[in-house]
Amino acid sequence: MADPTPAQTPAPPLRQIPHTTLSAFVQRVLEGNGVSAADATIIANCLIQADLRGVDTHGSNRIPSYMARIRQGVLDANATPTLQQVTPVVAQVDGHNAFGFVAAHLAMERAIGMAREFGIGMVSVKHSNHFGMSAWLVQQAVDAGMLSLVFTNSSPALPAWGGREKLMGVSPIACGAPAGVAPPFILDMAPSVAARGKIYKALRRGERIPEDWALDAEGKRTTDPEQALQGTMLPMGGPKGSALAIMMDVFSGVLSGSAFAGGVTNPYDPSKPADVGHFLIAIKPDLFMGLEDFKERMDYLYQRVVGCEKMDGVDRIYYPGEIELLCKEKREKEGIPLAEAEISALNREAELVGVEPLV
Repeated sequence: MADPTPAQTPAPPLRQIPHTTLSAFVQRVLEGNGVSAADATIIANCLIQADLRGVDTHGSNRIPSYMARIRQGVLDANATPTLQQVTPVVAQVDGHNAFGFVAAHLAMERAIGMAREFGIGMVSVKHSNHFGMSAWLVQQAVDAGMLSLVFTNSSPALPAWGGREKLMGVSPIACGAPAGVAPPFILDMAPSVAARGKIYKALRRGERIPEDWALDAEGKRTTDPEQALQGTMLPMGGPKGSALAIMMDVFSGVLSGSAFAGGVTNPYDPSKPADVGHFLIAIKPDLFMGLEDFKERMDYLYQRVVGCEKMDGVDRIYYPGEIELLCKEKREKEGIPLAEAEISALNREAELVGVEPLV
């Protein structure tokens, strides 16, 4: 019998968890695993921001895999990233195998500081780990009134175009800019047809995946998430997506001194540290005109984009980051939807460190 399509697979029931409840729970689990209160606050905030924005693949459900890496000794819960100033507008952070969230937060904080003083700040990060959803770093810059570019590399999941070997990561390209009264511009996208985290999510929830997302180990299209994880993701736009993945590796891995060319360790591989690299730039928006002029131009761009003539069958045009913003507003009121299997996985982590479970 042929595999059922995603539409034929019934979705498992979901439970709505208040975001404040989930955030406090995540922080307690992190602290129970030796993470400092200050670092746990940063990490929990980043994960819950992903959940709120509907990026469930990079939210609180990542906790079990992160905690497993701490227990396996390949992620250092107590490490403190260090910063070296290279030039007045360039710095480097050595993550020392700390949480990627902590290293990247420090890096963006420094990039923003340099941009405030000199107009631009660039920070390279080495020896780091997965930092979840890139949009939270873009938002950190937007909240400071800055434009930003955020790159990272990741473990092999994509082939170079024409190949079948896992070589490049599904490494997101992210950027953003503040506006006036309009929503900020926030782009956060993977160079693959779909983020690999969506396949892990489908596996956890017992769902199928669309057949254009991935290939199995034999190079054939598959709707089975388990088979997809044994094969490769497919790049968006063919060679264009492949080239973007290579670009992420150049700026994040080669330039920083971290792993590259397929050398980043998979987050579910307990054999060694991930050695992820990041690349962040913050830019002051009033370098070439007054700040109010810049904001007015961004507002005008927003109105032109969402107000342009629509193609047949389209009711609304969304600005990059707008769907996620609307999701955040909804989930702040209604809660974050989690499957029972995801809640059970989180509660197993709580039990291991004596933390009160989610109920």
